[in-house]
Amino acid sequence: MHYRRAFIPGATYFFTVVTAHRRPVFRSALARDLLHQAFRHVAKKRPFTVNAMVVLPDHLHCLWTLPAADADYPTRWRLIKTWVTQRSRIGSPRPIMRTLWQARYWEHLIRDDQDYRQHVEYIHYNPVKHGYVRKPVAWPYSSFRQHVRDGLYEEDWGSTEPGWDGEVGRE
Repeated sequence: MHYRRAFIPGATYFFTVVTAHRRPVFRSALARDLLHQAFRHVAKKRPFTVNAMVVLPDHLHCLWTLPAADADYPTRWRLIKTWVTQRSRIGSPRPIMRTLWQARYWEHLIRDDQDYRQHVEYIHYNPVKHGYVRKPVAWPYSSFRQHVRDGLYEEDWGSTEPGWDGEVGRE
């Protein structure tokens, strides 16, 4: 199957990446730590900015901005997925799992400021949407608290579901 993707240098993209068979891999502190290490490692060699992110047991959402002359997010995702998968097997007779990731991921090119805001809200509200917590601030595996510290949100934001125009996000 051929996927049509937008490749715009310096653009901001929303991603949804899902584990194979929606297994709750990221309930594991080891898996979350490996994911964090992978992001740091790949960003050193192929820079990108993570604007917002949430990690749930079986998937993650994030918003990235790429460097001005670079549109190669597929290589970054391949490197991140490979890093986590390979290191989940090191020194363990039983890896976290043989197939860690769904083969594909969802990508959306952010079009404007409203689209950006709606996707950041979608990311931060996702743990509430899935019933893990009552408020985004209670979910520890999210950029929400950093956004609160930066003055972008009030701590009690997300007590009710945000209203979005059109389709936002992808599960």
